[in-house]
Amino acid sequence: MRTTRFAALTVSAVFALAACGGGDDSGSAASSPSVSAETSADAHNAQDVSFARGMIPHHQQAIEMAELADGRAASTQVKDLAARVEKAQGPEITTMTGWLKAWDEKVPESMPGMDHSGMDGMDGMDGMDGMMDSADMGKLKKASGKDFDSMFLTMMVEHHEGAVEMATTEKAKGEYKAATAMAGDIVTAQNAEISEMKKLLGEN
Repeated sequence: MRTTRFAALTVSAVFALAACGGGDDSGSAASSPSVSAETSADAHNAQDVSFARGMIPHHQQAIEMAELADGRAASTQVKDLAARVEKAQGPEITTMTGWLKAWDEKVPESMPGMDHSGMDGMDGMDGMDGMMDSADMGKLKKASGKDFDSMFLTMMVEHHEGAVEMATTEKAKGEYKAATAMAGDIVTAQNAEISEMKKLLGEN
């Protein structure tokens, strides 16, 4: 009888230990979804890389165009718009550059005002919509007064439309949440500025 009771107690103890061990396993298993979710939140794809590598030089050219307004534009509205372009797009360049470095991707070395031929072989830059070529930029630099205002607004509308198209593609195909969020902001802000610039062109 004593042997039987001892055996029963031993079996009970084994089951108790197994139950405790099972609790530990379930605890570690419960933590794995949060780890995978965190990894997923930071995930990016080729479209995200293409968006950043394309939008950086696109923004750089917009800033170069905007900087020309100081001392050339006749309209205070054009000067104000140019200042807003600089203020918005400068920080976005810094942010996108940080993404590319974090992803161990090459940051574009293209300079503002470069024509499309200078972009050959650079991922995400071939045929970028809205970019001005060197001849366009040369004309804008030589213009002043109302001629500058009209040329600047016309070029910037085209430039913004290209950015909106690039950002729309990123929203649809990108995976990196911060990039798709920035793309959404670009679409909203630049569509509003396009409407504003078209109204100013109608007043000229």
